[in-house]
Amino acid sequence: MKERCPWCGSDPLYVGYHDAEWAVPVHDDRRLFEFLVLEGAQAGLSWLTILRKRANYRKAFDSFDFSRVARYGQKDILRLLHDPGIVRNRLKIEAAIANARGVLAIREEFGSLDAFLWRYVDGTPVQNAWKRMADIPAKTRASEQMSKDLRKRRFNFVGPTICYAFMQAVGMVNDHLTTCFRHREIARKGAAGRSPGMPPSATAAPTGRARDRDNPPAATRGSR
Repeated sequence: MKERCPWCGSDPLYVGYHDAEWAVPVHDDRRLFEFLVLEGAQAGLSWLTILRKRANYRKAFDSFDFSRVARYGQKDILRLLHDPGIVRNRLKIEAAIANARGVLAIREEFGSLDAFLWRYVDGTPVQNAWKRMADIPAKTRASEQMSKDLRKRRFNFVGPTICYAFMQAVGMVNDHLTTCFRHREIARKGAAGRSPGMPPSATAAPTGRARDRDNPPAATRGSR
């Protein structure tokens, strides 16, 4: 029987996400934007709740086409506020729209969202070797810097803990426990990263610990 990180439990949707997606490097700008939106929507909720709404989010937000989402106006906000398939929180909805506009500005400056974000790990996934859930940080210097830079660009729901959860989800860090069968498999994909920029030292020095066994490790977030 395969040993997994304990946070995914036995729910088939959660297990499938853990086995196929979590910590796999992502470089497609639309998928990166999707995870930014979903991680922000998760604040204060369980990640499983968001996974169950993911298909609805894709439908409601034009498959996370940030060019379209950036053009959303009041009619779209009202439409989304009345959509039972997503988290109907005005601040989170408005943040998704503002963040889409931020993505367009980043692409204008850096060429891609991928190039901007992967600088925080020097273009290469960080391969950690945690043995216990309690060892995994809730944030790092890299996630704090990412949060600071995104906020300067008027992104919302991008606190350091949310940013670290995002980094875990899109494979910037491999935080599968060493006892999990996916740890070694993800490590083999480690060469997939690119877009060097920030020096590797910025990814070190954890600044908090995650304790929630029902969410991916950094998902005990609430900071915007």
